[in-house]
Amino acid sequence: MSKSMKKALSALFILLSVAAVFCIAFGNAELADAWDALRRLNPAWLAGLFCCWAAFVFFDVLATWQCLRRQGFSVSLPRVMVINIIGLYYSNITPGASGGQPMQVNYMRKAGVPVGNGTTAVTIRLIANQFIVSLLSLLFLVFNRAFVYEQLAGGIWFVRIGWLINFAVVPLVLLAAFKPKWVRKLAAGFIGLLARIRLVKDRDGFETRANGVLDTYYTAIHDLLRSPAQILLQCLFSALSMLALTGSVVFVYFAFGLSGTPWYQVLTLSLLLFVSASYTPLPGASGAQEGGFLYYFRNVFTGGTVGLALLAWRFFTYYIALFVGAITLLLEGITRRKSKKAPLEEEEEEKE
Repeated sequence: MSKSMKKALSALFILLSVAAVFCIAFGNAELADAWDALRRLNPAWLAGLFCCWAAFVFFDVLATWQCLRRQGFSVSLPRVMVINIIGLYYSNITPGASGGQPMQVNYMRKAGVPVGNGTTAVTIRLIANQFIVSLLSLLFLVFNRAFVYEQLAGGIWFVRIGWLINFAVVPLVLLAAFKPKWVRKLAAGFIGLLARIRLVKDRDGFETRANGVLDTYYTAIHDLLRSPAQILLQCLFSALSMLALTGSVVFVYFAFGLSGTPWYQVLTLSLLLFVSASYTPLPGASGAQEGGFLYYFRNVFTGGTVGLALLAWRFFTYYIALFVGAITLLLEGITRRKSKKAPLEEEEEEKE
C-alpha cells in the first residue's frame, strides 16, 4: 500500500470517528437540549481541561529534554517541545501510533542528536510511560476493585488483555539492553530478508549503521540503570504526564456539574480505559476509545450527558493534539524553508 493511500485511510478513520462522536453527542434522546447543556458547562473546569493537556505535554517534554541532557546534548526546551508535539501528532494519525517515535528521532537528528541517541531517548520514555501506566492502573484497580467490577462487569477482560499488552513492552525493550547478541542476530536476519527482496541495496553498510544504533542504545540504557535518581525522575515525569492526560475525565465530569461518583473512581475508569484501548491498531485508537468511553462511563455521566462528555473528553485528549500538531508542523516547515533560503540570498547578494 502506498504512503498516500495510508494517509488517506488514516484521515478517513479520523473523520469517521469525529462524525460518529458528533452523532452520539447530539443524537441522545435522553437529553432534551444538547446545545443548552454545552452552554452551561462550568468555564473554570473547562479551563482546567486545557491545563491538563498542557501539563501532559509539558512533563513529557521535560522528561525527553532530561534524557537528551543526560546523554550530553544541550537541545533547548522549546526545541524539544516542537519535536514532541510533532511526534504526538504523528502518533495520533498513524495506525498503532507507529509514526510518532520515528518522527521524533528524525527531528532530533535535525537538531544535532545522532539517531542512536535519539532512539535511546524515545525508548527510555516508552519504558517509563508503559511501566507507570501499568502500575497506576493496577493500583487504582486494586483499591477500587468493587466499583470497577460493578461498572465494567464482563468488560473487565478488556482491561486484563490491555494491561498485559501494555506491560509486555517493558520486558521486551529491556531484553534488547541485556541480551544485545540476540537483538543483533534478529536485526541481521531482518536486514538479510530486506536485502533478498531488494529493499536494502548495501546490506553490510546498513547492518553496520544498525549495529551502531544498537551499541549507542545499549550504552545509554546501562548508564541510566546505574543512576537510580534518573530512573525515579523519568518515572515521576511519566506519572505526572499520564495523570494529567487520564485525569481530564475528572474535569469533564465536574464541568457538567455532576456528583455521586468520587473523583478517584472516575480517574480509575479513565486509567483502565487507557490501557484497554491504547493498543488498538487504528489512528488515535479510534473506535476503541469512543466505544470504551461510552461503555466504561455509561453509569457515571447521567442524564444523557455521556455523549457530550465523550465529545468534550475526545476534544481535549485527541483533537486538540491534531490541531496543535498540524500548526506546529506547518510553522516548522516554513521556518526550515526560510533557513534554507537565507544562505542562497546571501550568495546572490555577494555575487552582485
